Parts: sequence; structure tokens; C-alpha cells
Amino acid sequence: MAPRSSWKGYLKLSLITVPVKAFTANNTTETLRLNQLHKDCHSRVKYQKICPEHGELKQTEIVSGYEYAKDQYVVIVPDELNKLRPEADHAVRIDGFISPEAVDPIYLAGKTYYLLPDGAAGGKAYALLHKGMVDADVVAIAQVVLSGREQLVLVRPMDRMLGMTVLNISKKVKGMDEFLTELDEQETTKEELTLANTLISASKIEEFNYEKYEDAYNEKLSELIQLKVDGKEIVQAPDHEEPKIINLMEALKASVAAAQSSGKKMAPSVKEAIEKKSGARRKKSG
Repeated sequence: MAPRSSWKGYLKLSLITVPVKAFTANNTTETLRLNQLHKDCHSRVKYQKICPEHGELKQTEIVSGYEYAKDQYVVIVPDELNKLRPEADHAVRIDGFISPEAVDPIYLAGKTYYLLPDGAAGGKAYALLHKGMVDADVVAIAQVVLSGREQLVLVRPMDRMLGMTVLNISKKVKGMDEFLTELDEQETTKEELTLANTLISASKIEEFNYEKYEDAYNEKLSELIQLKVDGKEIVQAPDHEEPKIINLMEALKASVAAAQSSGKKMAPSVKEAIEKKSGARRKKSG
């Protein structure tokens, strides 16, 4: 069964219009869902919509509204909001291109779509745009209406496709200034920095495989459900005991030794710095 698109429209760059369809990249089918139950009888809890004047309401009797003054509301109908937009506003409008590093990951909203050409007519323009972005090593900043909301998005090459990731606008992300004031200036020695660089270098992952990471919460929840279904006792998992090291230098040295023993290589520049420091110490002691 072919995947079902969640949105159809156009990818627009100046006078170039490419018909596209979007497929959500976020997979929620693997997430276990828990239901709320009454503590005593375990009956499923129902959510009732209650009006203080008319009692329980059906979903069709409920509308959305904004309180503009105390107990004074204006009713907002989605179709009315759509009237403020052009009827043909079904496009991913590219504002321009930027380097991939220009947008900090803090602005990623966590929702990504795969964009594919909708029909054979847009295939050539889609391929040209994709290849042009790859050759120039750029991504696109664009705007689009999704689920009735204007969204800022990042369009980028993903393998042979284009992906569209929703971004938070800057006003929705807290600035760092108020948190930076909580940090005190710390002095570090050359030896501490050398050991820290060695530890980072020795811990570098040469061939990163994202697929090895699983949903630990889902796994533990599945295990707990099965244990309870089987009527087995839930036993507290033991903590992994780490050696208690108070001194920062001792902790760095122990961490470096552990990382190096795992078979990871350190960067040549860092290795040379350590050998140089060790040689200086031997010369001084001699």
C-alpha cells in the first residue's frame, strides 16, 4: 500500500513552480499509549465537555473563542481565518538560500516532511532544484500554511529527495542571555585542557550509526507491561557503580585511560601535546 500524503501544494522559487506532495517523516506508530483509569475499579476515564449552563455538550456544539475582555469572547471559525489568506496560498514559498549551518538546531520544531514531485510534470524542475542545492551546499528558508497555520520551514536535500522541517520563529525560543548570567567564569589550566581534548578525541565516533539508538522508554514500558501481565514482581534495577573520584584531574585522567583502552584513537595534535608534556617532565626530573 502506497504511503498517503498529508499535504499537497507547490514549491515556489521566483517564477518556478513545482507541484509537490508532503509525507510526514515522524513515525508515531511505535509509541505505546497508556489510558487513564479510575484508581479503584480500573474503569476507563471519560472526558466530558461540560457547559455550566447547558450541561454536557457534543463535539459539534463546541467552537473556539478568544477572551478579549473579562467574560467577553469572539468566536473564531477556521474558515474565516482562511479568508485572510489568498485562495491560491497552497505553496511552499522559498524566500532564499542559506548555508546549512546558518540555522541553529534550537529552532527546529521537531516536525519533518518528505517532499516529492506530484506527478511527472514537476519531476524535471524538482530534480534541478535538488541538484542545484546540493552543488551549492545550501538549504532554503521558506514559508507555508500547514494545518491552518503559517509556518516557517527549512527545505533541504535529503539523499535524493527534498525534506521540509518546521522551524520555531525566534520569538518562540527563549534567548540565552538570562541563562548566561547564571554561569561563573572558570579558570582552566593547560594540562586540564590537554586532558579534556584528549578525552574528546578518544571518544570520537568515526562511523556513527543512528539506527542503533532505540526508544528506551518504550522498551522499559513494554517490559513492565509484560511483567505485570504475567504477575511477576517488579525489582529495582541495580545502579552501575562508578569509581568515586573527587579531584577533576584524576577524573579526567581516569576517563582518558578508559576511552583509550576501548580502542579509540586520539588526534595526532593532542597526542603530540601529551608526549611533549611527558618529555618535558622527564627532562625536568632528570
